Amino acid sequence: MANASNDPKRRVVGLGFLPDEARHGFLIDVPKGSSAEERICISEHRGNDLDHLSARDSAAPNPTDPGLRVMIDRGRWLALAPEFWDESNRRLRANGLPTAKFVKNPSKPVPVHPSLGKELCVLCWAVEDAPPYDIPNALRNWEALAPEERWWLFTMTVATTGQAMQKGLGWRKALRAALADNPFVKGEGMPPRARRELLGHSQLSLNL
Repeated sequence: MANASNDPKRRVVGLGFLPDEARHGFLIDVPKGSSAEERICISEHRGNDLDHLSARDSAAPNPTDPGLRVMIDRGRWLALAPEFWDESNRRLRANGLPTAKFVKNPSKPVPVHPSLGKELCVLCWAVEDAPPYDIPNALRNWEALAPEERWWLFTMTVATTGQAMQKGLGWRKALRAALADNPFVKGEGMPPRARRELLGHSQLSLNL
């Protein structure tokens, strides 16, 4: 639905989540406080679980919940989330959907469009155990991937090691090697606009 006109009748909450249309979505739980060691949780939801997703009170999910995809410390989260938000807002704008301001300490969990949620999980999995100084490199490598590549990486990872506590195993380990440990090459040193053109117009699409 790229380049669709902004339809005021479509209700959007959080980061591109469409509660009246959604059959799938993600939720970002940010604990109250400011400790760098506190864990941000990202969970995946389907079916009846979506009915009250946009109104749910903030409560940390159980670490063993099979729908919990990510637990990442606040320090790493704040190092990656603003750039993820900028990329997401650019995509939402191109698809005719309202953008959302990044808030460090939201008052309640943030619902996320399913396509963006998948891509966020891939990024978080790549850096959840990586040294903080590798996060800028991971962001650049993540940006160099087309959305379809990120969705494929999510599908492959979630099939075997997609639960929050399965760190450092299988595809989770491979994502760190591919995104955080590998030096960035594609578009390196180019200004942002030129790099986006190099990486392809498909970066603007959402799988709605």
